[in-house]
Amino acid sequence: MRNGSNLTIYIVGGIIILHFLIGFIYLVYKLNKKK
Repeated sequence: MRNGSNLTIYIVGGIIILHFLIGFIYLVYKLNKKK
């Protein structure tokens, strides 16, 4: 059970980090495209 909960925390954390990275990359790409 503890391993399962740890796995869930890692998955949620990974999704949040991925979402933030994708959003940041998209923002930089959008700003560069305007120039």
